[in-house]
Order: sequence, then C-alpha cells, then structure tokens
Amino acid sequence: MTTPVGVGRAAAVALGRLARREAVLLVAMLAVVLGVWGFVEVAQEVVEGSARTVDDRLLRLMRRPDDPTRPIGPAWLADAARDVTALGGAPVLVFVVLAVLGYLAFERKRREMALLALAVGGGTVLSTVLKEWFDRGRPDVVSPLEPVVTSSFPSGHSMLAAVVYLTLGTLLARIAARRRVKSYFLGLAMLLALLVGLSRVYLGVHYPTDVLAGWSAGLAWALLCWVVARLLQLRGAIADGDERAG
Repeated sequence: MTTPVGVGRAAAVALGRLARREAVLLVAMLAVVLGVWGFVEVAQEVVEGSARTVDDRLLRLMRRPDDPTRPIGPAWLADAARDVTALGGAPVLVFVVLAVLGYLAFERKRREMALLALAVGGGTVLSTVLKEWFDRGRPDVVSPLEPVVTSSFPSGHSMLAAVVYLTLGTLLARIAARRRVKSYFLGLAMLLALLVGLSRVYLGVHYPTDVLAGWSAGLAWALLCWVVARLLQLRGAIADGDERAG
C-alpha cells in the first residue's frame, strides 16, 4: 500500500522532472533566438560592406607576411586543416548521416530518424537558399588552399557541420544516463563544428563572417528542429521513448 509520504515524494520527483524539461526547452528556445539574431547581424554587416576590412585583415593574419600564398604554422598544419575541413564536406556528412540512420532503422527509433532527416535535409536546403540569396564572392585577398565553386556566404561546411554534429550530439545525449556523458557528447559536437569552421578560414576559402554566420544559422536550425520534436513529444503527438519491435 502506497503511503502519503511515498505519494508526496513521487509527486515532487515528477514536478522536478517537468521543471527541468521546461527549463531545457526555454534555454533551447533562447539559443534559437540568439542564433537567428547573430546571423541577421552578421548578414547585415556583410551586405553593407562594413565587415570586409576586418575579414581581409583576419585572412592576412593566417598567412606569412613574406609570402601570402603560404599559411602560418608548420607545413603539416595545412594538410591537417584539409583533413578537418573534410569533416564538414558533403561526402563525410552524407556517410555519417546514412550510417546513423541505418542504426536507428535497425533499432526502430523512428522519431530519432525523423528528427535527423528533418534537421539535415532542411539544413541543406536552407544553406543552399541562403548562398544563392546573398551570392557573395569567395575571398580574393589570399590564395585559397582548396578549390571552391559555390558562393561564400554563409559557409556551408560550418553550417551543415553544426546541424549534423549538434543533432547527433543531442541524440546521443538523450540516450546517455549520466550528465557528464551528455555534456561530453554535446561538447564534442560543438568542438567538431568549431574546428571545421576555423579550418575554412585557415585555408582561405571563407571569410570569418561566412563561418560565423554558418555557425549561427546551423545552431539555430538544429535546436529549432529539436525544440519542435520535443514539443510534439510533450503534447503526445509523437511517442515518448523508444519504439519497440513488433
């Protein structure tokens, strides 16, 4: 027989969990707003041309003063930057997403599959539309260390790396039991997105504002998809927890 004390404790635990869920949602919504605001501010600076001077200066800082065609640092650093930047390229991201979707399909985690597909598919479309809309030329103040053909703003590598890795980070954090492990997954996702963006500037294929805008848009989109999925779950529109095999 359940005692009043036991009922009270259960109610307190339930209320505590509800409060934590609402707090997490509020923080995520605030991050979405900040991401959109950051993108708009950077885009305005780019359109007005006021960011070009700082962009060019930062790009020159990445090159040797006596030879602008050579990046600063040891010779192996340029090769390492190419390897890192590949983590935000289409081939690697497609492989990673398909591999994770395959795993989720085996585990019958349809909600997680839908979230990942929506985040990556929508993020790809959004990145393409933004590039076509702004149609900014690639940096010409330094020689690029990697061939590029698309528009420069925002950085597609930075944006899609943020979308894919942050979405995967939130999925992994959801199944982790300990907070330290959750923080580890989210921190690793942010580190990957950060390194990909920095590599684009180091290679001279993007202005710093391109990367900053890509991070802002990618963060906002990934978190927006997560918030929508979470709200649908709380409203009962989609199942809570893992779906089991029939």
